[in-house]
Amino acid sequence: MPKIMLVEDDRTMLSLLKILLEMESFEVCSPTDDRPEEILMAIRQQHPDLILLDVNLRLGSGIELARQMRSDPELKDMRLIMTSGLDLKHECLQVGADNFLLKPYMPDDLIKMIKNTIGSKQRG
Repeated sequence: MPKIMLVEDDRTMLSLLKILLEMESFEVCSPTDDRPEEILMAIRQQHPDLILLDVNLRLGSGIELARQMRSDPELKDMRLIMTSGLDLKHECLQVGADNFLLKPYMPDDLIKMIKNTIGSKQRG
């Protein structure tokens, strides 16, 4: 069962995503601390198959976090989907996101994108 890490500081959204992904048979985890350095440590410890990363985090920028991931030899190849209420697709793909999803999105679109992104890792 693929493991998805949710990096989202909106607790309601986090809870809804967790329920949705578990219903789709994904294992779901999320960092317990919102500080960027703690998020990176949680990614290293959990080894998720995919990270769903919000661009606007309470204690930092998801774009900067993605940049740090892509420059870290241990994290640079992890699958990453970024989300935002603003159309920041170009910026997210430029820092190394595998995909971008504009909020609000339909649950089916998210599930399809997750499966395609994880599938591309297995093929690649």
